[in-house]
Amino acid sequence: MAMRPDGTRVRDLTAIMQVLPYVMPKRYDAQNWAEENLDEDAIRDYIRAKRREGRSVTHMSLLVSAYYRAVLKNPKINYFVMNRRIYKRNHFCFSFVILKTRADGTPDETSLKVYLEPEDTVFTVTEKIRSTIEKNQNVRHNNDTDRFAKFAFGVPGLARAVFGLAGFLDRHDLLPRSIIELSPFHTSLFVTNLASINTPCIFHHCYEFGTTSVFVCMGRPVPDPLAPEGVRKKIMPMSVVMDERIATGIEYSRFFAELFRNLKHPESLEEPFNSVLAEKAAVK
Repeated sequence: MAMRPDGTRVRDLTAIMQVLPYVMPKRYDAQNWAEENLDEDAIRDYIRAKRREGRSVTHMSLLVSAYYRAVLKNPKINYFVMNRRIYKRNHFCFSFVILKTRADGTPDETSLKVYLEPEDTVFTVTEKIRSTIEKNQNVRHNNDTDRFAKFAFGVPGLARAVFGLAGFLDRHDLLPRSIIELSPFHTSLFVTNLASINTPCIFHHCYEFGTTSVFVCMGRPVPDPLAPEGVRKKIMPMSVVMDERIATGIEYSRFFAELFRNLKHPESLEEPFNSVLAEKAAVK
């Protein structure tokens, strides 16, 4: 099939791009790792400046905003591979995990997914993240993903059958839109902020189930080893694990250059993200 609820098959591929999913049929075959150090002091200065203006911005909303703005300029980063075929995703969303506390006081986790639009800004992204977290931190609230998991694992043997069927339908472009919207693994980007739990940066795999092509992790800020003697400066390690089958090396290079340019100049994220398309057209 040429279309799925979440994407359209890409036909105009170079020979090498068509071959890669056959050479590396699994997502874990095609994972590349990269690490970058973000200027934590500059990010915190910007966050504090916005707070003094009465506006809320977080590390995650900044990163996701910079990422999405870069994707609009480099759309192949939002492609995904399913059953050796490459698809162009017809939306942008990101998934992440939050900690919550059950009614009995025990800690728990839940996965959330947020959809972004080209007209968004860093401020609307911050609000979308805040409202989604606020809703799902309620001890009595279980989101659709939680309820589905509870149902699937409530009957012996059912989970294996359910996920086996879902995987089969997904590979043949038959998975219903409702299930894709439910699944945090069908996402443009999976991001985790380990700095929020004071944990070092890790390289997190991209899930084989679903369509996650990129996983980004923000780690605990550390002193900058390259700072001049006597200068106290912090950096935030950031790791990226990506599916190399969706874009060429030069396309990834251009994407990351745009991503880090956005993070270096976060004020650009205060404008609607699709303004970058006008900039791209002007360059042409």
